[in-house]
Amino acid sequence: METKIFLNNLDRKKKSIGLIHKVYLSQLKNSKKYTASTKTKSEVRGGGKKPWRQKGTGNARAGSSRSPLWVGGGVTFGPKPHNVNKKINKKERKLAILSAFYLKKQDFIFLEDKIIEDLTINKTKDFLSFLENLKVNSTKKTLIILAKDNKNLWIATRNLGNVEITTGYNLNLNQLLNTQQIILSNNTLETINSFYGKSYT
Repeated sequence: METKIFLNNLDRKKKSIGLIHKVYLSQLKNSKKYTASTKTKSEVRGGGKKPWRQKGTGNARAGSSRSPLWVGGGVTFGPKPHNVNKKINKKERKLAILSAFYLKKQDFIFLEDKIIEDLTINKTKDFLSFLENLKVNSTKKTLIILAKDNKNLWIATRNLGNVEITTGYNLNLNQLLNTQQIILSNNTLETINSFYGKSYT
């Protein structure tokens, strides 16, 4: 019986990792900006006049000096700016975020709701002292998840490259995968479980 439960949990874990990988790749692809641009024969300036007459010169026929065969001509099948939109189902995205969140559960640092939610610190120096008093390693990549927006906390951490702040409703898969420790409250955990549609025990 124990072996069967273990295999089921292992299979579920493999599926969630596969889903995380799928959503992460789609997120990367959608974030890319394809801005490279080349000009076609019709877009290159000049070339309106026929270089020489059609017959009698001994040269190959030519209709424009901006042909892709000529130096200074257009480009055949060159890159053009375009958008890529790889669709991911909303339920899949939410499940992938929730799975990634709980894969990091060993890195959770729980604080009392009032301590984190009502924090009025708006200076970076004071925030670092706050982390030091809590014995939190401020050199690690840290993600602070709040149940609601806290502008003061955002101001205090915006100069810290290794600290990011988000809310339970705006979790980002890339943030979750790259963070080394997550600071949150029980209230935030309930928000995440209710919004992303599944609670873990």
